[in-house]
Amino acid sequence: MPQFTVNPNRFDPYKNFKFRIKWDGKYVAGVSKISPLRRVTEVVTHREGGDPSTERKSPGRTRYDPVVLERGVTHDPEFERWANKVWDFGSGSGTEVSLKDFRKDITIEFYNEAGQRAFVYVLYRCWVSEFQALPELDANGNAVAIQVLKLENEGWERDTAVTEPAEPSKSS
Repeated sequence: MPQFTVNPNRFDPYKNFKFRIKWDGKYVAGVSKISPLRRVTEVVTHREGGDPSTERKSPGRTRYDPVVLERGVTHDPEFERWANKVWDFGSGSGTEVSLKDFRKDITIEFYNEAGQRAFVYVLYRCWVSEFQALPELDANGNAVAIQVLKLENEGWERDTAVTEPAEPSKSS
């Protein structure tokens, strides 16, 4: 595994508003929000019989929280097409679920303010557990209609082959 290098000239943390999602080798249009990547390892506590006052802790099972993608409703069918692989109402007995290809690896690319790819995470064996095709509709509202895709996953990791870019400077 390559070692991470630190840019001694960057003091500011990255902003959270430049990113792209990719699956099936294509960028997915219009994703405006992604929930945090979070993993939790359970704590197993135990104590030794001869030491009644001290509790010891060790790691147990690790789980990866679902990742939620949001985007404005458009004519792009990618969210719905993937959600239909898990359950497609009215498709006929025995064809409601696609066991062959309902899981996908997805890539989240994160960019710096200059639009340079700063780092990449790969999420493994994702599948759609929830799909919201339309939000609550309100004739008196004034908001963008949002679709939501909730993805279960079996883990993720950072792509260490993507290194920190040399940030450009403007000369006057």
